[in-house]
Amino acid sequence: MDKSNSIKSRTNVVTWLFTGCFLVFVMVIVGGITRLTGSGLSITEWKIITGTLPPFTESAWTEEFSKYTESPQFEQINSHFGLSEFKSIYWWEYLHRLLGRLIGLVFIFPWIYFIITKQLSTSMIWKSLILFLMGGLQGFLGWYMVKSGLVNDPNVSHYRLALHLTTAFITFGLTFWFALGILAQKRNKAPSSYSIVALVILFVVLVQIVFGAFVAGLDAGYVYNTFPKMDGKWIADSVRFAWMNDGIMGLFNSLGGVQFIHRYMAYVVTAIIILELIRVHRTEDIQVKVPGIMRAYQFLGLMVIVQFFLGVITLLYNVPVVMGVVHQAGAFILFAGAIYLLHRLNHQT
Repeated sequence: MDKSNSIKSRTNVVTWLFTGCFLVFVMVIVGGITRLTGSGLSITEWKIITGTLPPFTESAWTEEFSKYTESPQFEQINSHFGLSEFKSIYWWEYLHRLLGRLIGLVFIFPWIYFIITKQLSTSMIWKSLILFLMGGLQGFLGWYMVKSGLVNDPNVSHYRLALHLTTAFITFGLTFWFALGILAQKRNKAPSSYSIVALVILFVVLVQIVFGAFVAGLDAGYVYNTFPKMDGKWIADSVRFAWMNDGIMGLFNSLGGVQFIHRYMAYVVTAIIILELIRVHRTEDIQVKVPGIMRAYQFLGLMVIVQFFLGVITLLYNVPVVMGVVHQAGAFILFAGAIYLLHRLNHQT
């Protein structure tokens, strides 16, 4: 393959991967809307092929609504719904599932084309297979999560929700990392101390995302809508009560507990990023060794501050749908920034 064809192939593959990143981002945002509008349990069956098309006729809509009326969510929460109200929640869940199918198609057909035209290296073929497995796992976990809200309790398991969301973030992260690897130019590798801190930053951001999912799954954002204290106390009475009764698991299973950890993890994430930003700003050696790295730290520092205040505003206003979605989008951007920083520090070609 000559140089011009090699550059073209690289551009094609990177475009493919970044398109996947964007679609995963959109899917997570739509998933957030689906969660906040209570739409996630509106479709009670998982039909991979036949479920691609929505109901078109009045009789098809009536049949779909009839299935929904047998669900715990309808019986316990939405028994006042008619067909029109059902449609309003159905479309968000349908769009969420449709995006999942679209992502699968966007990955599989270009992949086949790249294989036939020999535009993928052996290592990239293996990496793309990992992405396929992650995509399939993501679809399965989505249904596994929904299924938990279709039995007796119309609330999905917050553990399953967190697993579903975290898998989406990891799938995005791997796709983004692979794309960055193709784009990477020859440069020096940063001292290991910076890479270690960057890895810690990525880890605490991911932990914070997991607890954000716990908060969403338990609807814990609708309690203690004050800041900085939880109704006048740094540790709410319900948090102490949960700890005394269930130990550490009380912090994972109670509304006050998960919100408490999510609140204070925000301080931890912000502090680590800002302190590292200050350290790098004062160290000329790393700025010379890895050109442009300061901008990556500055972006991450700015984004964590924005995300912190988005979280506060979302809490104070009792989680309006728009703010909840913007806050989730902010988490995604912060996560992407942490991956970019780690890759920039760690990648040497």
